[in-house]
Amino acid sequence: MEHPLEKFRFCPVCGSSRFVENNFKSKRCGECGFVYYANPCSATAAFIVNDRHELLVVRRAKEPAKGTLDLPGGFCDMGETVEEGMRREIKEETGLEVTDIRYLFSSPNVYMYSGMGVHTLDMDFLVPVHGSLPAVKADDDAAEARWIPVSEVNPADFGLTSIRNAVVRFLAMRQACKQDE
Repeated sequence: MEHPLEKFRFCPVCGSSRFVENNFKSKRCGECGFVYYANPCSATAAFIVNDRHELLVVRRAKEPAKGTLDLPGGFCDMGETVEEGMRREIKEETGLEVTDIRYLFSSPNVYMYSGMGVHTLDMDFLVPVHGSLPAVKADDDAAEARWIPVSEVNPADFGLTSIRNAVVRFLAMRQACKQDE
């Protein structure tokens, strides 16, 4: 695997080409001494489940994995909390305004974007939706948004490896909870 900062050839402070690997997660400038660390970006995914035990999924409108299933979510913006980012992404992709967000688990990931591997820390949340079935409208990065019974969810239909792995983990958690009842 290439160094996470391989595409960054020049020091962003002084412009020197002596911007070289310092360790597995940083580069150091041989001219001015500036050190830059490649820390992971925060990303979110939502398991939105209604009272009928249906999961809200979206179909990706853009690469990578265009046309495959996905979960509402995305990158957090600077200056917002993970919860704010999750709510914003859900609103942008489905039109839903949600309040109840429950942290489930996280996973490291490498998201390919513009020919570069962007290291992320994916945080997955359970978002229960109660009452009448909320209307959803795909927008932003989603070509389609629809409810599917959790019992019919097939991880292989999800195009991004990180989301597919999260779906497997989510389904296993639900199964374990059913066995504990």
